[in-house]
Amino acid sequence: MTATYLSNAQLPNQYGNFTIHVFTDENGVEHPALTMGKLEETPLARIHSICTTGDVFGSKRCDCQSQLHVAMRMIAESGNGILIYLRHQEGRGIGLGNKIRAYALQEQGFDTVRANVALGYAADMRNYDIAAEILRHFGIGKIRLMTNNPAKIEAMQTNRIEVVERVSLWTAQNPHNAPYIDAKKQKMKHMEG
Repeated sequence: MTATYLSNAQLPNQYGNFTIHVFTDENGVEHPALTMGKLEETPLARIHSICTTGDVFGSKRCDCQSQLHVAMRMIAESGNGILIYLRHQEGRGIGLGNKIRAYALQEQGFDTVRANVALGYAADMRNYDIAAEILRHFGIGKIRLMTNNPAKIEAMQTNRIEVVERVSLWTAQNPHNAPYIDAKKQKMKHMEG
């Protein structure tokens, strides 16, 4: 997958003064990246998959919005980092409509993994090649990756991006997202601490 650079501008937000950059992939999907600092050494990095229900509407069924905001705060505190927002990966790659169908199955007792499989999809269909291309655009070959997902670490290493440190990104559970977080730990081997 290739990343074509489009433009950048300043984007001050509640955490600090970021620069927003926009890339397109070969399918024309636009992926923003927020940066802060000179991205030298081994910057903090977050690869965040779009979650319309969480990031935009504040759903309590997941931990996506809190992870997004914690990542921006951590980058601002370090003064050197990048957040890549992948816009083609809603619902672990099944799309928003199918994600809502999976939610309906979860309301019948399915966990997040079983729901995706029941709809005819793999548990996780995401691909992180475009994120590696975006990192290479900035000359980044080594990162301190903010993630709990071992698949992201493996994907970076496969794409020749060295993960020199995994930075935990656990956020608070609530009654609505506890089953989701438990399924990520038990079935997808997401790491704690």
